[in-house]
Amino acid sequence: MQVDTLILGARVFNSYIKRFEVKNAALLDSRFFYIGDRGPADFQADSVVHAEGKWMIPGLIDIHLHIESSMVSPAVFSEALLERGITTIVPEPHEMANVFGLEGVQQMINVSRECAVDMFYAIPSSVPATDWETTGGSIAIEDVETLIQSESVACMGEIMNYNDIVQQKNGRTLELLDYLRRHHPAMIIEGHVPRLMDLDLQRMLYAGVNSDHTHQTVEGLEERIKAGMFVEIQEKSMSAPVMDYLIQEDVNEHFCFVTDDIMPDDLHRTGHLDMILRKAVRMGMSPEDALYACTFTPARRMGFSDRGAIKAGSNADFVLLNDLETFTVDRVYKNGKPSVPYQAVDSDRKAFPDSFYKSIRLSDLSGDDFRIPVLTTDVSSLQRVIMVKDGSTFTTEEQHDITVSGQELLWENSSFGLLSTFERYGRNGNHSHVLIGGDVLDRGAVATSYSHDNHNLLVAGHSASDMALAANEVIAHQGGICVVENGEVLAMIYLPVGGILTEEPLQSFAPKVQKVRDALKQLGYRHYNPFMSLSTLSLPVSPALKLTDQGLIDVQKGCIVSTAVND
Repeated sequence: MQVDTLILGARVFNSYIKRFEVKNAALLDSRFFYIGDRGPADFQADSVVHAEGKWMIPGLIDIHLHIESSMVSPAVFSEALLERGITTIVPEPHEMANVFGLEGVQQMINVSRECAVDMFYAIPSSVPATDWETTGGSIAIEDVETLIQSESVACMGEIMNYNDIVQQKNGRTLELLDYLRRHHPAMIIEGHVPRLMDLDLQRMLYAGVNSDHTHQTVEGLEERIKAGMFVEIQEKSMSAPVMDYLIQEDVNEHFCFVTDDIMPDDLHRTGHLDMILRKAVRMGMSPEDALYACTFTPARRMGFSDRGAIKAGSNADFVLLNDLETFTVDRVYKNGKPSVPYQAVDSDRKAFPDSFYKSIRLSDLSGDDFRIPVLTTDVSSLQRVIMVKDGSTFTTEEQHDITVSGQELLWENSSFGLLSTFERYGRNGNHSHVLIGGDVLDRGAVATSYSHDNHNLLVAGHSASDMALAANEVIAHQGGICVVENGEVLAMIYLPVGGILTEEPLQSFAPKVQKVRDALKQLGYRHYNPFMSLSTLSLPVSPALKLTDQGLIDVQKGCIVSTAVND
């Protein structure tokens, strides 16, 4: 029989028994035709590959991630993933939706169609996630319905505003879930369920939210699995106790590995889902179980019956490995064809509409924009302070007396920095400020247009003049991250697509990101991931205090609070 490709003598991973077997594989019309002992006597192939004992595994599948976290376009992201053995992803363009609404999602889908990696999108469900922030766009129920009709959609993205469900608030979240239950009962609904247990957790399940990807403890993980929730394990959940639980308990069908957010320099240096796989093996999980959690279970979670396993009829997406435990890639095949080496795209080529490169509508700032008037006539004011702690994007609250003069807070004379945010879409001109301390900048300033989820202009620092300079550099370049000290720009990256993405090749962009990371560290930022720490300071669904253009948000209480304790 004539086939396209015949692969001989590979150690083929059988997902159904979780074992490797030395077999041959015949490929026809981009799919697996046969896996077994038959060989050249039975098949005439246009191409014959002598695998010589190499490990043959399904292409890796990541079902929860945000391309925008890597700050690169889908085309650049796809190339980086494919060479690492990731062949299918389910990205949620939550950030582009916050900037451009429905058009942002549609354009991400559109530019992904020519990418080598298959991208089946998750519909952003929570844009905006709360009523406490101004965004450039929103996703209404009619927009959800429009996107559901797209063949490129796999699921409903993470329901972020869990407070609406837990507190039974009549609003956008419950309206959306009720709409899906009535009109699309088979729709897969992804969840964002941090710390919820017992009744609150089961309220989420009752509402239709049956997965969680947030930071896990053994107690929370076990309760989720017992309650029937599928758990997506990202790197920050891979503690020794959690991994021991996953290894020792019979829960392979109830979890998978995901990346969620990977910074561009980390993507370039250490990899993506392949990095998670290697780490799982290093922590004691068998290669077979780790592969299962990166291929078979994510495919089943998303209803992908045509991938995630090497079997007749499935897409011929697979990887040949030289070494199993270190996941050393020999060659990646997509749709039965070997992937081509990375080709850097022209950084001047623009894949998005012109309007996507003109999203920041904000005038230049000055030092006066960082003055903080207060109501008190006293010599000091008791202020709430956001405290940043290394190891988490959660913050805590402290309260400190800050000197006042002429009803102005003398924050530059204190031991704390200032965090400010400015609405940048030209909608209302909102801005707000709060003091900040902990494992954050000791001096200088940083400004970013990449700030979850609203992506307003976020500025932190110890000097009003440095803060203004950093902010104005970001405004002038229509997006980016700029680090300043003593009136000098130490490092900057440009993010001209919506203020959050670049189309620059990863090879040249990643070193610039590393330079910004180094500059932040030089100025005292002590967080393991300063980019995520900084950008989530405006995320009002992440405990405990966060700042948006509308004010200081007490996330646990679900309300805006005054920065002055006694106001």
